[in-house]
Amino acid sequence: MRFYVCLIVIVLLGMFGNAFAQHYRMHPTIPTDSSYNAQNELIKNRKKYPEISLVGLGDQSKLTINNDLVYAMYGQRKMHLDLVRPKGVKKVPVVVIIHAGGWRSGEKNMDRHIAYELSRNGFATVCVEYRLSMEAKYPAGVQDVKTAIRWVRANAGKYHLNSNKVAIFGTSAGGQLAALIGSENGTVSLYKTGGYKQYSDKVQAAVDMDGVLAFLHPESSEGQDQPGKLSAATLWFGVSPKENPALFNEASALIHVGKQTAPFLFVNSALPRFHAGRDDMIKKLNTLGIYNEVHTIENTPHTFWLFHPWFEEAMPYVINFLNKTLK
Repeated sequence: MRFYVCLIVIVLLGMFGNAFAQHYRMHPTIPTDSSYNAQNELIKNRKKYPEISLVGLGDQSKLTINNDLVYAMYGQRKMHLDLVRPKGVKKVPVVVIIHAGGWRSGEKNMDRHIAYELSRNGFATVCVEYRLSMEAKYPAGVQDVKTAIRWVRANAGKYHLNSNKVAIFGTSAGGQLAALIGSENGTVSLYKTGGYKQYSDKVQAAVDMDGVLAFLHPESSEGQDQPGKLSAATLWFGVSPKENPALFNEASALIHVGKQTAPFLFVNSALPRFHAGRDDMIKKLNTLGIYNEVHTIENTPHTFWLFHPWFEEAMPYVINFLNKTLK
């Protein structure tokens, strides 16, 4: 019996990878959903795109890496982030990165390949752990990311960061969070927390990689529950859109666009439902004279950022945009 138990554990770790193992070691009492991980995405997407491969971390010899720094605590619950910087660079601009996973799954280390690539191109990067829906409902995750932004500014001197040049970047659900934070940009009091409250949580640029801009929108499928299966959005909010549509609107970046909104980059897959609200938001940004770019990568699955060859196409868009807005 012990042999079979050990065998099952080994298989699970092989399937879920280091991200699952690390999360379990760090938070063994917190319920987790490990369904979103790089290996599962590779298996799923190779059925249609057999030529793809996962992006590695690349050369790290010129990077300074600090993993699992504690940026906040809720009782005994520690919140962590990973900080990466190019060696020898002072006052470097910062990109705060929010991972994907439907507000329920995923981990901060799933975007390390993005973080390392950006740091090799002259940016400090911060991959943030935030509370997911099995642990805490909206707006907890938003508050966590904003606390991490203020942590960056509070620790800018210690880590040689430019506190005046901070961008927010997210993939999928993380893209929705990045877009929300970049659009409201300090105007929603609900998202304020006590941590480092003397520091600003405003950002100077926002990158949304396939995250929806509006939940209640003709183009969106978020919040569409099925019999016996609640949507990821409903699980995050704790109510359905029929029960509390105002809550879904409150968390939609499109609703908050105004003079305070940061410059925006949209990098999208070929799947229209992940563009929900994007064109309407671009119209608002253009009316306000806020700089924005949009790039759609053709013939791609939703999680294209995890894979060669699409990573090589997507990242120059991001780097060029951040060079324009932060440097």
